[in-house]
Amino acid sequence: MYITVKNKFIISIILTLANLALLLYIAIPWIQSLSSEFGLIMSIIIICGIAIGPGLLNFFLIISTILDKQKDIQIFDKPNEDVSILVAAYNEEELIYETLKSVSQQEYGGKIYLFALDNNSKDNTKLEIMRGIKDFSRDDLIIEYIFEPKQGKFHALNTGLKLVKTNKVITLDADSWVYKDAISNLVARMENEECVSVAGATMVRNSRDNLLTKMQEWDYFLSIAAVKKMQGLFQGTLVAQGAFSIYDTKLIKEYGGWYDCIGEDIVITWKMLYEGHKVYYEPKAIVFTSVPIKLKVLFNQRVRWARGMIEGFRRFKPWNFYKNKYVIFLTFIDIAIVYFDFAFVFFLIPGIIACFFGYTQIVGIITLFTIPLNFISFSILLWKERKYVFKPMGLKIRRNIKGYVVFLLTYQMIMSPAALLGYFKELTRSKRKWK
Repeated sequence: MYITVKNKFIISIILTLANLALLLYIAIPWIQSLSSEFGLIMSIIIICGIAIGPGLLNFFLIISTILDKQKDIQIFDKPNEDVSILVAAYNEEELIYETLKSVSQQEYGGKIYLFALDNNSKDNTKLEIMRGIKDFSRDDLIIEYIFEPKQGKFHALNTGLKLVKTNKVITLDADSWVYKDAISNLVARMENEECVSVAGATMVRNSRDNLLTKMQEWDYFLSIAAVKKMQGLFQGTLVAQGAFSIYDTKLIKEYGGWYDCIGEDIVITWKMLYEGHKVYYEPKAIVFTSVPIKLKVLFNQRVRWARGMIEGFRRFKPWNFYKNKYVIFLTFIDIAIVYFDFAFVFFLIPGIIACFFGYTQIVGIITLFTIPLNFISFSILLWKERKYVFKPMGLKIRRNIKGYVVFLLTYQMIMSPAALLGYFKELTRSKRKWK
């Protein structure tokens, strides 16, 4: 039975409100206990921030993901329209050759024009690009080296955009491996929908490197993918990420290209949504990206991501997305996440520390229930991803139990502090860095 997007949204909201009633009923004794220490209002703020709010968001995410069912892309739908790819690179000598190789192995019906944009690299990026041009160029894959001296990813992308003559343009990170048929699936989804952009699915390429990358595998595989699916269901994917997304070339040029900001992909996506356009997500357009292997690098990456969201809010307020009512709701979720990050750092982490000294009013037995609840929700997401994406694509989910357990228990302790620092840096206009 077909359910409209509107009805899916209504069902998700009704069930989430029912869940809210249940959570409030369970939390009443907790609120009463904490009120004796902090007062009623502060107790509600604390408990909503560390438990009720995240629980509701998680529940809404699960319900909307279960209801999500896009029209499938058939194998015979191979598009043959020529397409351009922009690959911005800064000191990517280790992986950009492999990235070019993965594009050369795509089964695509049209010509691919790939612009390798060297953003003033200090290593052998140029030599690796030239080696790729020599090894992979052919009639249906034209690779061109472009040097952009001005530092900043948006400079490189805009330089490449000037050279694009195709109707559609794809951005691709220089350290990524494009899975077979990914470009076909990305283009086909855009052709089959009334939209101006489609975000691809990003998975972890180097998950075996260490425990940190094993944790990130689950973050991309479950958390990020689930959020993308939820947003795509309501035709408002909030980030057509630069790692692998497709855009309407004419529209991007009308906007003057990507903006001068650290989250150029976020801001350009919000611009499209602000104008009333639809942005989708295609889970079968898979790219494997190399994630940070060092904690400091991962922390700085998430700082940049958080800054990018604040850059979006600077330009576009949630209530201004009136041309797409779902986007208003989705951007308010982002505001709630800022609150949850604050609560995690200033309420939950101190509460965990206090728990070891016998003070259990903030974090106690009831908090432990979040662990099995998270396990259940992630298991649902895992089942659906395996059934509807990995199995049809011929992919397997490898065993990564240690990474999953550590991800479930500790990952947010890295993410929330990084996000808070990112919010602060952007609000105070600190100096920006690409990497």
